[in-house]
Amino acid sequence: MPQSEANPAAGRHLLITAGPTHEPIDAVRFIGNRSSGRLGIALADEAAGRGWRVTLLLGPTHLAPSEAGVRTLRYRTTADLAGLLEREQPGCDVLVMAAAVADYRPLTTRDMLAGKLRRENRAMVIELEPTPDLLAACSTRRRAGQVLIGFALEPEAELLDSARRKLERKGVDAIVANPLETMESPEIRAIVVLRGGVERDAGSAMAKAKFAGWLMDLVEELADAAAS
Repeated sequence: MPQSEANPAAGRHLLITAGPTHEPIDAVRFIGNRSSGRLGIALADEAAGRGWRVTLLLGPTHLAPSEAGVRTLRYRTTADLAGLLEREQPGCDVLVMAAAVADYRPLTTRDMLAGKLRRENRAMVIELEPTPDLLAACSTRRRAGQVLIGFALEPEAELLDSARRKLERKGVDAIVANPLETMESPEIRAIVVLRGGVERDAGSAMAKAKFAGWLMDLVEELADAAAS
């Protein structure tokens, strides 16, 4: 029996982004967020366990995948992640953008990044500039048959409306909508919004490792449909 028949995942490549970004203010300080990367790492482990070829782009977090087969590439800033995505996206069948990417970064100079801003007895103003929209950029360069999945982290009252708008605005196949309250939590309660107004509800809150299995079932379903 051919390998592809024995294991449908064989040969398929999943690219996952996970964790926060750290945008430098000077050589020692940064603007970041509280994302742990736990869900993206759990998804990478789950996919590797199913036989997928997995590349994990992982931000600054102390966590790491447990599956030896997960190829892990580290990034620190949004610019670092953008470069990795441009290089790695063409070779993947499915891209899951679970990273918590900064929307803004400090406007800095070479001198600021080479040293440390000194404390003074007056207010300090840090000017911010928008970061590139990485999910939209990935959508514009996607190849035929490639599946793109994004995430929306919003207050619960705005969650589904925001996810539906993001799905259309970014031009992706699915948005995993999860409430802001799940950040840093070991559990997640999520709804996946698909094209055509379809929604898949994972139900009550569950451990992120368990949710990774639920989401991988959907990933494989979308990958099968895209390949047919």
